[in-house]
Amino acid sequence: MKYMLLIHQGDTPTPRDPEAWSRLSEDEQKEVYGAYQAINETPGVSSGVQMQPPETATTVRVQDGKTLTTDGPFVAIKEALGGYLFFEADDLDAAIELAARIPAARMGGAIEVRPIGER
Repeated sequence: MKYMLLIHQGDTPTPRDPEAWSRLSEDEQKEVYGAYQAINETPGVSSGVQMQPPETATTVRVQDGKTLTTDGPFVAIKEALGGYLFFEADDLDAAIELAARIPAARMGGAIEVRPIGER
């Protein structure tokens, strides 16, 4: 079964936020980089990408045939998607184990594990 792991950053410090990132010790920063590297090297993982900050998003809707755009994400910034990856696993338990290894899960964010529909 294939799963998509959606990384909701929450308050997780990232290198793109130098002020928050600097609050982590050098060892903590190395641990975060190492954890993501190990996850990307896990068999069955197809690494996704890190997204730009939520405030760079544009939300698109169509109402009455007109395309409407709004600056920023539809959801609150704390809930905004920070990145994603794909994982081919034997079962949901294996996908949950991988999700628990993602630093954002323990640093203020959350990981949504969602099966990918088969055609």
